[in-house]
Amino acid sequence: MAKAQFHKNQRVYVRPVGTWALVEHVVPHWAKGLDEPIRVHYDVGLGREFAAEELQSEEPLPDIGFSNGPRWRVVRARNKWQPAEDCARHPVPGTYPVVMTGEAEWGGWRVPGAEYDLNPLHVETQARLIASAPQLAAFANGLVEWARKSGEDMPNTLVELAHTAQDILAHVKGQG
Repeated sequence: MAKAQFHKNQRVYVRPVGTWALVEHVVPHWAKGLDEPIRVHYDVGLGREFAAEELQSEEPLPDIGFSNGPRWRVVRARNKWQPAEDCARHPVPGTYPVVMTGEAEWGGWRVPGAEYDLNPLHVETQARLIASAPQLAAFANGLVEWARKSGEDMPNTLVELAHTAQDILAHVKGQG
């Protein structure tokens, strides 16, 4: 007797083909007089049905916890496409913000020079917001946990804020 190991619309890695696909149909193979299928195959839209042994489920992303790990920070990088005198209207002429999201000084978030030149104040705000994202996520986690522990002793406004924070965190974690 066989049980389905994958479900419809689940993302799986198809080993024989070497690509990712979505399970379009779960195809049970029945035998007369049995209550359960004898085997289950999966249609992933690649021209044939695959057995469970040929598929691999997607590993869930680890929960980074937001408050753990290195602190994200904004650093300044030298503006190579314009001399400082041509960009005097920029908040820090001759540089642009780069958000470092790891221990190394080379990874993270950058913006194309042309986009920065269009609206430097907007990009500066984006950089500070991105760098503050782990602290904001930790704050939202704290609000949700506090709301869970408080039960019904909370004002409606705080309940709505906690629900909104929970929805945003679910979206950030790819669950919503």
